[in-house]
Amino acid sequence: MNTIKELEIKAVEIRKIMLQMIHDAGAGHTGGSLSSVDILVSLFYNKMKHDANNPNWDERDRFLLSKGHSVEGYYSVLADSGYFPKEDLSTFSKFKSELIGHPNKNVPGVEMNTGSLGHGLPIGVGMALGAKKLGNPCTIYVLMGDGELAEGSIWEAAMAASNYKLDNLIAIIDRNGLQISGCTEDVMSLENLKEKWAAFGWDTVEVDGNNMQSLIEGLDIAKKRKGKPQMIIAKTIKGKGVSFMENVPTWHHGVPSKEELEQALKELDNSLKELM
Repeated sequence: MNTIKELEIKAVEIRKIMLQMIHDAGAGHTGGSLSSVDILVSLFYNKMKHDANNPNWDERDRFLLSKGHSVEGYYSVLADSGYFPKEDLSTFSKFKSELIGHPNKNVPGVEMNTGSLGHGLPIGVGMALGAKKLGNPCTIYVLMGDGELAEGSIWEAAMAASNYKLDNLIAIIDRNGLQISGCTEDVMSLENLKEKWAAFGWDTVEVDGNNMQSLIEGLDIAKKRKGKPQMIIAKTIKGKGVSFMENVPTWHHGVPSKEELEQALKELDNSLKELM
């Protein structure tokens, strides 16, 4: 199991990989991918049971990226974990590549096609219920964006998860406060999120989603609780790690130019130096 510092270093390395991939492809969802990298790293390199050499291991934990448009960090983590060669990342969003702009099951390590907003949690509920019935000890993790919480299917799934007492389901909200059309609270007010999820019968915990120690502690709390589905509200910064991208709505779907990529990589290299 990796230390907090090792996880922090890995998160910076993943940010560098995914920014290069987005630049090379000329397409991608940069801001939301950057905000969620720490969450992905905490799961894949610390908390989840999974094996890149045996992707279909029956007792593996399952991960669903409900905010499927932010797939760049996910692909980078899967490649870095050994699910497929890192060289394949250079084909992202290119003709005949399996690495398309949303997760799909043709990519090793991807459990389910996702990206139609609001679908990830209902699928996760089904997986968690199936695991319960089969006596499979796996945990189902679902990462959602805050903008997709306006979808009614999310709340139908929330009711079902509570009804069936799915304590093998841990959902995480990447709460960066921004979506493609602006601030979430202007588009569709969400707060008080913690009280809403509690009212739907979930145990909830709030963490700093860009702080590895806070994330690990929140995941530990969620894993230990029994009898209810678990919700982690991870407060993040859209564009985290690159100063000129942070909290800037246009980077939701922005692609860095050569000069912007160089500046971003320089900033991330400085972050690595500080960590090391």
